[in-house]
Amino acid sequence: MKTFVSGKIHGIRVTDKSVDYNGSVGIDAALMERAGIEAYEQVHLVNLRNGERWITYAIPAGPGEFTLNGGSARLGEVGDKCLAIAYRLSDRPFTAAVVFCDETNAISDQMQYDIRGGIPANHDEWVVPVH
Repeated sequence: MKTFVSGKIHGIRVTDKSVDYNGSVGIDAALMERAGIEAYEQVHLVNLRNGERWITYAIPAGPGEFTLNGGSARLGEVGDKCLAIAYRLSDRPFTAAVVFCDETNAISDQMQYDIRGGIPANHDEWVVPVH
């Protein structure tokens, strides 16, 4: 078994943070659905402003919301651009949904990583736009 990306939200911006909340990260439920991320699924987060990386779980939030809760609130500030990535164990590659956000956390674009055929000769062979 290998670990593959199963879903990714790229460029989502922090809208709120609460250190007193009992952990997790709140992500716009529609973004989670489009990226194939389930409620309470483990996600890896990357803050593109400061380089912080951490693991937590995703909970559905309202439209445009991306909230850092508990200890996560110490790893970013409102307005920081982040990545949320889910992974899956599998013995074979598969496609993975990728959602891009604009400055309001609305979907600006989407695509799929199509890695079912193994190692591609170049990036364009495994990135498939979705429109």
